[in-house]
Amino acid sequence: MPVRVPTTRRYLMCPPRYFAVEYAINPWMDPARPVDTEAAMAQWTELRDTYRRLGHTVEEIDPRPGLPDMVFAANSATVVHGRVLGARFRARQRAAEAEHYRRWFVEHGYSDVVMPARINEGEGDFVWTGRMLLAGTGFRTDPAAHAEAQETLGVPVLSLRLVDPRYYHLDTALFVLSETTEGSPGQIAYYPEAFSPGSRQVLARLFPDAVLAGAEDAACFGLNGVSDGRNVVLPAGAGALADRLADRGYFPVLVDASEFRKSGGGPKCCTLEIRK
Repeated sequence: MPVRVPTTRRYLMCPPRYFAVEYAINPWMDPARPVDTEAAMAQWTELRDTYRRLGHTVEEIDPRPGLPDMVFAANSATVVHGRVLGARFRARQRAAEAEHYRRWFVEHGYSDVVMPARINEGEGDFVWTGRMLLAGTGFRTDPAAHAEAQETLGVPVLSLRLVDPRYYHLDTALFVLSETTEGSPGQIAYYPEAFSPGSRQVLARLFPDAVLAGAEDAACFGLNGVSDGRNVVLPAGAGALADRLADRGYFPVLVDASEFRKSGGGPKCCTLEIRK
């Protein structure tokens, strides 16, 4: 079994001070189901502190009233090699989030920040493998945004089509366990049924050693995980996936993200990785 080596990461997160489900823009959201804001804050704090215990740096952006989904920082941008491609949201309710995140990057010294002309929802639909950007489409991100990302970030982009509205962002159906490097092909985990037949074939060719998740793990947002190459942060319900990952030499770390699932989110949705 390969020796799994963690690498330190830098994350940006937004406290869920104003988190609520006030509208429905995905099948998981129901405004009639109340959110426990206190519980959400406790779960978010535990997630943040878990990253710090694992040796990672977590920075925070101040939340804004009237933007209940701003806690889902992953949707705000894609950062590769210090270049920042901002977000352009499909839902009008989230549109204003993009400018607040853009300002954060500018105020923190990022000079190469580009705001997109096409709709893209950041790391919700853009997943960096270490060598290429896997790019989701089908529900949120415009297919033309994939070419825009390639031109802006200067990295290869591979398009994947999502077909199940429950898995409306790529990061709800796939995540990177270990990045591709000179000495390693890298590894991903994904839920095949979330993808079109052609996209499944592409993933099977590129990642023959992938960890495949079942319907139960997908439904609890088990694919909305965050890995540093060894430690894999997963929502608490993803027990079967955690066992599979442990069999592959990873160290699963389970956290309670149940409040965020009410809005169609999990650990990764709350976490934007900043790559220098």
